This record gives sequence, C-alpha cells and structure tokens, in this order.
Amino acid sequence: MQPASLLIITCGAIAREVMAVAKSNGWQHLKVTQIPAELHNRPDQIPAAVEKRLQAYAADYDHVFAAFGDCGTGGRLDKVLDQYGIQRLSGAHCYEFFSGSDNFAAMAEQELGTFYLTDYLAKHFEQLIMEGMGLNKHPKLIELMFAHYKKLVYLVQDPDRQLDHFAEAAADKLGLEYERVETGYGQMAQELSAHYSNYTEQVIKWPT
Repeated sequence: MQPASLLIITCGAIAREVMAVAKSNGWQHLKVTQIPAELHNRPDQIPAAVEKRLQAYAADYDHVFAAFGDCGTGGRLDKVLDQYGIQRLSGAHCYEFFSGSDNFAAMAEQELGTFYLTDYLAKHFEQLIMEGMGLNKHPKLIELMFAHYKKLVYLVQDPDRQLDHFAEAAADKLGLEYERVETGYGQMAQELSAHYSNYTEQVIKWPT
C-alpha cells in the first residue's frame, strides 16, 4: 500500500517550528505550505488565504491539517475548515499552543496586560509590529495602543537561536516589563504528532 500523503497548511510565523517537528520525527510523504506571516496583522484575510491553498493543493493529498489557531478570525477560519472536513490545532493562537492551554491561561490570569512574542515575532518585531502597524512613522501610537499593557513575555521555542536581544529591545521600545519563558514546541508538537500518527488509510473526499 502506498503511504498516505499529508499536506499541512500553516502560518508563516510558525512554519519553521512545524518543519522542525516534522524533521525531528522523520516524517515522510509530507508537504508544508505557508500563509504569509504578515496576515498576523490582518486576521480577517486568513480564512480566504487558507481556502485558496486548499483549492490549489488539497485534492493532491490524502490528508490535510491546518497548523493554525483561530488566530483572531472570530470562528471564520473554522467555518472554512469545516467545509473541507479539516482539523486545526486547538487553541486561540500560537501563544496558547506553544505554552499549553493551561499554562497560557495561568499567565494571562496573572497579568491581563501582557504582550506576547514568539521566536518569529521577536526576530521580525521591527517588520511586523513597528513597521507593519505604523509605529515607526507615528511613535505616539505606541502609547495609545499599548497603554493597557504592562509586560512583554517572550515565549522561547528554540533557545539555541539566541533571539533574546530582539525581544528585550521590543520590550524597551514599548516601555514594558520583560519576561522570558521557555516553551519549546509545546502543545503544538504533541498535536501534530497525534494527527500524523492517525493519518493511515482514511482518505478525505473533497467537495466538488
């Protein structure tokens, strides 16, 4: 029997981590396609972008999985995925599935005014946040947009990348307290492994 093929559609902001999990487990017959990470700032465009990838690639694979949270789409991404019978990572966003739902809830409860960064967001903070949200051109927006934030928490996926200085600089620019928490790949890795192991003989029938 030919091994089942798997397509993972993911956000560009976690594609490196998804591929690292796949490589470390020796997964084969797998393709990862990513949606631009810039949509992190435009979540209303995520559902359509994911559906476009589904229409382009899904029929060529036995199984498809979405490495996304809800990602600020207000349930609209789930509506798209439900049409195709596709599952996604549990949780609202990457901060939750890297940290683990219980751990993230505890952090959020400890300080509601927390701004989170992952490895990707720390490294690309200038591009995605300062430039992408117009904060470099209009620095007064920083005080307006982050007035209710008190702390920046850097969630570290891969400490070997040594990205702390990016996160520390971000906290300084936003005028926030800084905290570092190592998460590894967390709940995301566990769920990806569980879904991969379940992809055996079942073939998804795509809508026509």
